[in-house]
Order: sequence, then C-alpha cells, then structure tokens
Amino acid sequence: MAAKVEIYTWSTCPFCIRAKALLKKKGVDFVEYSIDGDEDARDKMSERANGKRSLPQIFIDDVHIGGCDDIHALDAQGKLDNLLAS
Repeated sequence: MAAKVEIYTWSTCPFCIRAKALLKKKGVDFVEYSIDGDEDARDKMSERANGKRSLPQIFIDDVHIGGCDDIHALDAQGKLDNLLAS
C-alpha cells in the first residue's frame, strides 16, 4: 500500500515546484494544498509542521518530513522510497 503524501505549496514557489517534481518523477500520488495568500491555511499548516511557516511543507503518513531540501536529502540517502512504500 502506498503512503499518504500531503504537500503544502504556493503556486509560484520554486522549492514547491522542485519538491512536486521529485514526487511526480517517483510516480507518487499526493494531495496538494495550495495556500497562496490564505493565512488561515498557513496557520493550520504551521500547527502541523511544528511551527514552520516556509513552503513547501511535506507530510508522509501524517509524519512531518520537512521541506524541499529535506525530501531531496532523504532521497539522496536512499530513505525516501521506503517512506513512500509504507
């Protein structure tokens, strides 16, 4: 069974685009929350992300993974595929 992947984004954010491209390259279905200008949505994201307000913020099976650099680091370490397959 594939993991549930959620990503909070801003439509023009280059880091968001890069993170989504990695997930798409891996063939991962994900739920995207585009929060452009929506401070209420950003506050809710921040609550889930331990106070982080930068974008993107990524969750795999409701576990906060972090942002773009974090997901790429997990991939480089060979740990991402296991998380996505959980």
